[in-house]
Amino acid sequence: MFGIVRPCSHRLGEGLKTQWMAHLCGLCLALRGDHGQFARVVTNYDGLLISVLTEAQAERSTGWRRTAGPCPLRGMRTASVAQGEGARLAAAVSLVLASAKVRDHVADGDGLLARRPVAVAARRVAASWGRAGARTGSAVGFDTAVLVDAVDRQVGIEALAGPGTPLLTVTEPTETATAAAFAHTAVLAGRPGNAAPLAEAGRLFGRLAHLLDAVEDRETDAASGAWNPLSATGTSLAEARRLADDALHGIRLALREAEFTDSRLAHVLLAHELGRSVDRAFGTSGCGHAADGSHRSLDSLDFGNSGDSLGPLGSAVLLGPEGSFGPPPQQGGNPYTGGGNPFGGGPSFQPPTPGKRGFWAGCAAAIGLCCTCKMCCADEYEGPWSRKKRDGCLNDCDCDCGCCEACQCCECCECCSCCDCGL
Repeated sequence: MFGIVRPCSHRLGEGLKTQWMAHLCGLCLALRGDHGQFARVVTNYDGLLISVLTEAQAERSTGWRRTAGPCPLRGMRTASVAQGEGARLAAAVSLVLASAKVRDHVADGDGLLARRPVAVAARRVAASWGRAGARTGSAVGFDTAVLVDAVDRQVGIEALAGPGTPLLTVTEPTETATAAAFAHTAVLAGRPGNAAPLAEAGRLFGRLAHLLDAVEDRETDAASGAWNPLSATGTSLAEARRLADDALHGIRLALREAEFTDSRLAHVLLAHELGRSVDRAFGTSGCGHAADGSHRSLDSLDFGNSGDSLGPLGSAVLLGPEGSFGPPPQQGGNPYTGGGNPFGGGPSFQPPTPGKRGFWAGCAAAIGLCCTCKMCCADEYEGPWSRKKRDGCLNDCDCDCGCCEACQCCECCECCSCCDCGL
């Protein structure tokens, strides 16, 4: 999995997390259904935004969901997954852009791709993905040539860019590609009036994706001597952050101009989680609470369209130590440990913690975790060797759960002033 929008399950809440997983699994199964098992490796978090936007605009009807059979990636559980043209468009875009990414790595000679036999095989895979993406795109009325053209122009622009070249000149091909993909979701959903604002949102999302990738890879690229937009154009981190914040604000404004049937998940991902991605890339953090500890209610949180208001927070959640759910710890410490023992002190009566596993036992446990996909889908699992409790990959929490995120915010942060979008 890769992408810049990586939401935390604590912030999504159960309802929106289920929807998000439905689109993620829908993209994965659309890739498998049209292009075979190996194509599933291009499943990515940003690609599912195409499916999310398509469904968010469409009128509610049957056929948007289906029950998928047991899958190892879900711990052999069935699930309701997204299907239809939105998922197929997301698959087409993911394939074409993954094809371009592989070709770019081959051209740069990254890692194993510096070896000729590996590079030859990678080129064949990239060509196959490009053709497959074009076929699927054509099936849903989307011409992937605009994506291929953008990728080809990117190579030429990077070759000519140097100190003093505007950074937005370098990000333009990515902006053009994502604008076309976002705009086509309006066509698929039967809302042609949304094409212009979503094209603008897509253009700015592409800019952000390019900027954040450059920021995150800046030190690595400098160490390896690889090309980086910031270093090549002489752009400072402060200027990159200004451009990122402007793009984020522009996305929020563009989404307000579009009409949605149900905008909750799209809003959380593109207005809130995208902002956190910017903070994460630049090493900053933010909190929805005001400086005085208060927070405002966003009872009418929507994109300016009727019938899409989000209600107030239904209930509060009490957090225990280290963000875990449950009652707060008792005053005076654990009554069954040394100083807190009500029977006059003495040794701890806590049960002993399990010891570490040996190498082969740990290997067996690791295989079991992979086969049941607990490492990916479980909220918590036991480390195969250390036996320490760890969070599942899809529940990797990058937030301070003692803050506003834990309220689950009626599944869209009503109780937290998480952004200045004014929605």
